Amino acid sequence: MSNARTHGGYRTGGLWAAAGISFGAVVVGSALALFGMLEFDERCMQGLTQGPGRLLRVRDQAFPPATICEFQHGEVSSIGGQGVLEVLLWGSLLVMVICLFTALIAECFDPRLGSDLVVPMTRAEKLRRTGAAFFVTGSVFLMFYTLAGWKLFAGPSSACSTGADWTTNAPRTLEYSFFPPQATCQYTSGLTRQMNPDWMASLAVELAVPALMAGVGFALAWRRWGVERRSVRQDAVPAISGTADRSDPS
Repeated sequence: MSNARTHGGYRTGGLWAAAGISFGAVVVGSALALFGMLEFDERCMQGLTQGPGRLLRVRDQAFPPATICEFQHGEVSSIGGQGVLEVLLWGSLLVMVICLFTALIAECFDPRLGSDLVVPMTRAEKLRRTGAAFFVTGSVFLMFYTLAGWKLFAGPSSACSTGADWTTNAPRTLEYSFFPPQATCQYTSGLTRQMNPDWMASLAVELAVPALMAGVGFALAWRRWGVERRSVRQDAVPAISGTADRSDPS
């Protein structure tokens, strides 16, 4: 007979499903937006894309991904920064963030049985569920952070010249930080630029938030599981002692 006690956990399956679908929509929509950015700046510079007035400058927008040509009396954007695709991307991102954070917060609680929102589960099952969430969110954070900051680990003071076959005139690393993973590079011409785009450095930091929340839920589940195991062991000792006393002839 199992000694596992039944507790409760919130039903988060629907939230995780909605977060996954929204994430897929963000990925597909962003891919379309990035495709629409190809050579859009060149068309603006060459006058193939007309705008209100004289062209002032061209800039890239992080999210939704878009190239924006700023004219004297207004702006013209690639497909990602206008119309249905822009609304779809912002809506999908909002749904994903709300569902993800609601699910992660729900994993931190230990609700009582009796509600339609609560499903029976043991401490071990809750530990496995929170562990899976921590593994996924933590892996996403580590992979993206590694992608953005591997040059810093190869040599932070020479991050700007890492990964390229520089013989002479290598760029200098003026300043750097690990969180966010960023460095300021100066070339021999005097031009300075960031090692990573600002959106990449910011996203590397933002991805740490769901990983941290999932870690808190996993830590709480681990603690409750450990407390229950100790309680079961303590209850088992008197039971064994009582059985031994009854079997002892006197």
